[in-house]
Amino acid sequence: MITVSSLELRAGARLLLSDVSFRVAPGDRVGLVGRNGAGKTTLTRILAGEGQPAAGTVTRSGSVGYLPQDPRTGDLDVTARDRVLSARGLDQVVDQLRTAELEMAGVGAGSAGTAGTDRAMRKYARAEEEFLARGGYAAESEAAQVTASLGLPERVLSQPLRTLSGGQRRRIELARILFSGSDTLLLDEPTNHLDADSVTWLREYLRSYRGGLVVISHDVGLLEATVNRVFHLDANRAELDVYNVGWRTYLEQRETDDRRRRRERTNAERKASALMAQADKMRAKATKATAAKNMARRAERMVSGLEAERKADRVARIRLPEPAPCGKTPLTARELSKSYGSLEVFSDVDLAVDKGSRVVVLGLNGAGKTTLLRVLSGVERPDTGEVVPGHGLRLGYYAQEHETLDTTRTVRENMLAEAPHLTDTEARKVLGSFLFSGDDVDKPAGVLSGGEKTRLALARLVCSSANVLLLDEPTNNLDPVSREEILGAIRSYKGAIVLVTHDEGAVAALEPERVLLLPDGVEDLWNADYADLVSLA
Repeated sequence: MITVSSLELRAGARLLLSDVSFRVAPGDRVGLVGRNGAGKTTLTRILAGEGQPAAGTVTRSGSVGYLPQDPRTGDLDVTARDRVLSARGLDQVVDQLRTAELEMAGVGAGSAGTAGTDRAMRKYARAEEEFLARGGYAAESEAAQVTASLGLPERVLSQPLRTLSGGQRRRIELARILFSGSDTLLLDEPTNHLDADSVTWLREYLRSYRGGLVVISHDVGLLEATVNRVFHLDANRAELDVYNVGWRTYLEQRETDDRRRRRERTNAERKASALMAQADKMRAKATKATAAKNMARRAERMVSGLEAERKADRVARIRLPEPAPCGKTPLTARELSKSYGSLEVFSDVDLAVDKGSRVVVLGLNGAGKTTLLRVLSGVERPDTGEVVPGHGLRLGYYAQEHETLDTTRTVRENMLAEAPHLTDTEARKVLGSFLFSGDDVDKPAGVLSGGEKTRLALARLVCSSANVLLLDEPTNNLDPVSREEILGAIRSYKGAIVLVTHDEGAVAALEPERVLLLPDGVEDLWNADYADLVSLA
């Protein structure tokens, strides 16, 4: 259970929430919604104990499992299986069992002689007892079932985390949180990087979950299927509106409330206007001056006592750069291959990106889509083959994990690092169109939410004059209105685009000419049959 009392949240000097109190009890499945930048991620971090409020208290009883938007693991050399098992401390016990087994077999330190074997057997017995006390083989089976349901094959579980794609690592973190058995789950965009089957499984899992749940998601299907309460964070009023209903009823109530407020304000303003007109007429006579003043005050109270109409949320006006002139084929890749250790990611990939061309890259999770874009952008080097820049190439790269942002620099400094030709005023103007204004431009990039990082990364692209864009899941973490903005920007961009996405709407906006299928590197002309693969990729 989580209890919040008189909470105040701030981002720098900007007030996000004021005097908010609520409770998340077992069985509560809360959808936390609001526009990008409203403070959803900040609130969730504080609920998880990873941040401190400006005022108020957060009390947690029982265990809490927290999935941030951009999970970062400390040791990338541990295997994916051990990372999941670590949620219950089983990874350390399994390691003790393995060590004891080697010592009993005469391998490793302390294994020599009969005495060493006896010690190893006692060590193994203690570790096995601890293993069974924590759920043992049933827990391992449960962990394997969760990972498989999230689209992670058995071979992935034995690989070190550093060999996995960003999407695979995020699914490992989600599996770890679900396997933890926590009393309360805090999930920030849990469907990112999931294929259609995994999203369906997650919906059913969360719908039957008996603990407390707070979920941030732009997946309407997930919200419809799971939540029984909705918390709307209103960025304009710094307030949290609580609806103790499911998603569809929330939408209906919210629309009804808005219509009522508009109707009441219209009626009150009409009556107040009539009173003010009458007061103006009466002021001309000295004998009626006091009555006129009282009438005017009554008109003012009539309007001021109303609930304020909800202001429409501000929307980032997203556009992509005007591409610089270039030759016929600004980017060419020949015979690319990439492996991590003994694991081959892809091989023999050829790709010619012509001026203004549109290519979508498809493949199952782990097929190397993100790795290919990193190689094309120069962030990683291929094991074999080469990437050849053509005449006039200007490359713009949007990374799904936001690696292109320097998290130690402020929003404004990140912008100026990408576009040093801009004056401070010009940089602020561009950032303002992406909803970074006032003190927001001086926030470190490391404290931004996933949606804010997306907007900052896109703002940097605007000033790049790029004529080839490499876009890796550009619609992740965006609210519906901002997503429509980026889809419109993709439609109108005149340069070349190489796109990786699970978003069918993004592919429709791109109107691709060609498709590149990984890991085999097969290239084909786009046709409607490939559209069915997008959500599965």
